[in-house]
Amino acid sequence: MSTKTISLKKEAYERLRAARRYPDESFSEVVLRATWPEDTITARAFLDLHRAGRPHFSHFSNDELDGIEALKRLDAPPEDKWAAR
Repeated sequence: MSTKTISLKKEAYERLRAARRYPDESFSEVVLRATWPEDTITARAFLDLHRAGRPHFSHFSNDELDGIEALKRLDAPPEDKWAAR
C-alpha cells in the first residue's frame, strides 16, 4: 500500500483525531469512511426546506433566513477591474 504525506492545520488534525471510532483507528480509515456531499444547496432551496418544516434546518429562524435571502438579492458580481474605463 502506498502512502502520501500531508500537512494539516492543528484544528483540522484535532477534528480528524476526534473523529476516530477507537483509539488505534488510522487517519486513513477515518477519511475513507467520511462522506463528501456532491451537491450544494442554494439559499432559496435552503429556505424552502426550512419553511417545509424539515427539522435539520430548524435552527434558523424565519427572520434569519429572510435576511439571508434579502442579502442574496442585493449580491452582484464584482466590478470588472479589467474593463476599459
